[in-house]
Amino acid sequence: MPELGPWLGIDYGSKRIGVAFLGEAGLGAQPLTTVRNGAGGPDWSALGRLIADWQPRAVVIGLPLQADGSEGQTAAAARRFAQTLAQRHPLPQHWIDERLSSHAAEAQMCARDLSRVERDRLRDQLAACAILESFYEEQRWHRPGT
Repeated sequence: MPELGPWLGIDYGSKRIGVAFLGEAGLGAQPLTTVRNGAGGPDWSALGRLIADWQPRAVVIGLPLQADGSEGQTAAAARRFAQTLAQRHPLPQHWIDERLSSHAAEAQMCARDLSRVERDRLRDQLAACAILESFYEEQRWHRPGT
């Protein structure tokens, strides 16, 4: 069972990578930033700075499964990303089904009554928050004495 935070959460996408942070106390994930991802690959220097600045014990990556639970091309791309991330930054990695993270992010943005520009800016970061919070809850329920 992984140690509780601090963790970085990753919402991997082919164009953008949402990043969030959850501290040791598990008091709610904090959206950090959205990192570019494109034809040249992710902005590895930006990801490296985030890891250096926030000093996570582990990275929690959302696995974009298909509706039937199988892995498709997006999941394969996320796994390739994670493999390169592990080579560059040897931190423990944990995976969690992210199928509902985008819906959670959308619900949170609607509740906050954010503008379209703000929603576009925060969508991936809030999905990364949902990934972290789901993983935290999963770990908390599987720990003795919790």
